[in-house]
Amino acid sequence: MAQVPQTFFDALAVRTWCGLALETLGRAREEIDAINVYPVADGDTGTNLYLTVESAVAAVEAVFAGHAAGSDPEGPTFADAARAMAHGALIGARGNSGTILAQLLRGMAQVLADDEAAHADGPGLRLALRHAADSARQAVAHPVEGTVLTVASAAADAADGAEGDCGKVARAAYEGARTALAATPAQLPVLERAGVVDAGGRGLVAVLGALVETFTGETPRVVAAGVVSLPGARASGGVAAAGAVVAEEPVGLRPGPDEDPRDLHARVEPADGPAQGECADSTATAHQDGPAFEVIYLLEAEDAAVARLRGRLDALGDSLVVVGGDGLWNVHVHVDDAGAAVEAGIEAGRPYRIRITHFGAGDVHTTGAERPPRERAQRAVVAVVPGEGLAGLYTESGATTVLARPGEPPASGELVQAVRRAHAREVVLLPNDAELRHTAAAAAEQARTEGIRVALIPTRSAVQGIAALAVHEPERRFDEDVVSMTSAAGATRYAEVTVAERQSWTMAGICQAGDVLGLIDGDVAVIGTDVAATAGTVLDRMLAAGGEMVTLVLGDEAPEAIAEHLEGRVREGYLAVDTVVYRGGRQGSLLLIGVE
Repeated sequence: MAQVPQTFFDALAVRTWCGLALETLGRAREEIDAINVYPVADGDTGTNLYLTVESAVAAVEAVFAGHAAGSDPEGPTFADAARAMAHGALIGARGNSGTILAQLLRGMAQVLADDEAAHADGPGLRLALRHAADSARQAVAHPVEGTVLTVASAAADAADGAEGDCGKVARAAYEGARTALAATPAQLPVLERAGVVDAGGRGLVAVLGALVETFTGETPRVVAAGVVSLPGARASGGVAAAGAVVAEEPVGLRPGPDEDPRDLHARVEPADGPAQGECADSTATAHQDGPAFEVIYLLEAEDAAVARLRGRLDALGDSLVVVGGDGLWNVHVHVDDAGAAVEAGIEAGRPYRIRITHFGAGDVHTTGAERPPRERAQRAVVAVVPGEGLAGLYTESGATTVLARPGEPPASGELVQAVRRAHAREVVLLPNDAELRHTAAAAAEQARTEGIRVALIPTRSAVQGIAALAVHEPERRFDEDVVSMTSAAGATRYAEVTVAERQSWTMAGICQAGDVLGLIDGDVAVIGTDVAATAGTVLDRMLAAGGEMVTLVLGDEAPEAIAEHLEGRVREGYLAVDTVVYRGGRQGSLLLIGVE
């Protein structure tokens, strides 16, 4: 934690603010999700805000860790920390609400990191809040009042009139945002009918409350659960009963004596939708028949190309938000033609981390009252998979998957949300990566607090997960099924073939950048120059201890003939050993091997 109270912004204050904001959103996430009614009641605004800040926290912590590893006693500069915060939020932004929050943080960082001496004090914070509000409004194709944009502008207006250090400015901004949040139902009829305040604005108030605590050491009193008492207000689909308002006697969001903020993590894959209506028409009505898909991607492109992209996407759909700059952008839009939205990004530059979510019937375009309850399954399997190909294989086998892209391991919240999506009373969790052991354990604990029976099988590779899934029988008793799956996974040795990125010491000696590495059970066992030869050596060593089945999972960059080469090697040298081959897609490794 930073030294609080303090009167100025520095790298440690950025770190503390991000951490406090994450804790606050973690505690308020479910409440914010519950009041998300405009323009569609998709109920994940709080989760998406949390995930966006979680990514910002990870980026800031990485900067501090990098300086610590380099034995730098000074640590990162204020500018380093502010830019890391903004970059982390940009690349991790989820949904409409998270994308706008990322732009707010980016707008602040552009001012704070510009000239540390001039912008680390109260006047600098005032400038940062104003630039943040203005840049976020500019990023939204069709701004609507009564949303998080209104709350951000009110915070900047209140800060403009504040004198003094960062603590005084932050408190003024917080109070201005809180007052504006209370007025949002009068600006949007759908909020008034439901008897709730704007969900995105509620999240921003929480983030600004964390800013106040950073500089003063005091936790401000914030919005509390309840229902707004407004003329003509009525409950809608049960949402109002779980709503949030600015209470007459507001309650703080500090955890209780028996509560652990770490138990409040959540990550979501389904689309956030235009959660607060920041991008909806000025008619301010919830549309029941909106576009069928949410499309989100990061984009590397020049400013001029992005300007053209905005026009194309605006014509294709709604809820358009494009944030970022300096060659990297986060694009969010709702469309009926998802392919056209992606193609527009390809024409503008290089899109990646593409997420397309279908708004199914009875999902985000119906209210809670209209949505029929879905029967909870008895048992499900949730698995982390390293590539699109394996994701398809696992899905065909009935598993709920979490895609772990190269260099992007999922957080515990994402696993928790996958367990929720599985919608089962009993869940078997397969992390499929040794590095995800603690993350998966935290997710399992959180799911258990929600009444879900979870068994964590510590699979260390996707091929062990395949073996476990092959013997999964939902009709068996839960304990018997878990024991059978655990035995199958434990009986499967695993290996991978990859390319070294840098010179390094390994169990097999020193490798150079570009060398082909063969890892068996997580340790480097073979260093070579040829992929096929290295893979063959690895396979021979694994089969020397016996085996009945070889599983090969090919990455996109694996040589075309390697599967045929290895299948022939097994057929000629090992009697009664079968081989099965899968395409893993962009999985990070050239090849995964399993022997059971």
